[in-house]
Amino acid sequence: MTGFGAATGRFGAQRVTVELRTVNHRFFNSNIKLSGAMSRWEGEVREVLRKAIARGHVSLSARTERDALGENGPMVDERRFADYVAVVRTLQKKHGLSSEIDVSTILRLPDVLGSDAHDATGTADELTAIVQDAVNALTRMREAEGARIERVLADRITIVERAVDRIAARAPERLVSERERLRESVKELAGGVDVDPQRLAQEIAILADRLDVAEEVDRFRSHVQAFRAALHGKTEDQVGKRLGFLLQEMLREANTTGSKARDAVMTHDVVAVKEELERIAEQVENIE
Repeated sequence: MTGFGAATGRFGAQRVTVELRTVNHRFFNSNIKLSGAMSRWEGEVREVLRKAIARGHVSLSARTERDALGENGPMVDERRFADYVAVVRTLQKKHGLSSEIDVSTILRLPDVLGSDAHDATGTADELTAIVQDAVNALTRMREAEGARIERVLADRITIVERAVDRIAARAPERLVSERERLRESVKELAGGVDVDPQRLAQEIAILADRLDVAEEVDRFRSHVQAFRAALHGKTEDQVGKRLGFLLQEMLREANTTGSKARDAVMTHDVVAVKEELERIAEQVENIE
């Protein structure tokens, strides 16, 4: 499920802002970008995400901002600064560039402002606390989107249920018409010859059994009830996976019903059911 969350907090002598973005994915997949000393706790950060997010591609980025009015002012890694200056001067001589060096440009290069010793004042607990705040903000946004998707799915499953009700109502009428069609066909083929009534009744009974969709309709209705229960959180399973499984079962019943239909009206409703199930499946991919 798509979403965004951000949080800012203390990390040693710095302020760290963590941003989280999620997009749809069948499984949990994370892309974590931590700079400096924070990178050593990537495993702890990933575990926080894994506990809160079961499905989706998660992108996390963290940026730091050192206190401008700290006791000792900004910290400069002079060794790294000198290394960058040496590289710049070598390039100047090699390529005949201007001899002037822009100090502000050097300071903006990676890891010049802030030494590893200074960054190390932050702790894993401080970092994961900020990440958890960002996760909480993300969760609120995802829950709001989830509520909207829930309403859409509830409406669509009602459309499916009504189509199944029409199929159930049409099925007995279809059996009667098929019986009459079979009797007329037998009479026509017999060409006036008497046909054993008992044998004809047996064939009609076999036909009725082959075309009977009562079991498929009953199972379909059961799946719809389970779908609604999962949709409203009345199951301990992960909702997205549970709904996906139920959709597969409903599609199986729809296919079986369609193969037995032999009736234009029922076939039309079966097609409508399968179309709605496909639309629902697209939305279920967004649900954790």
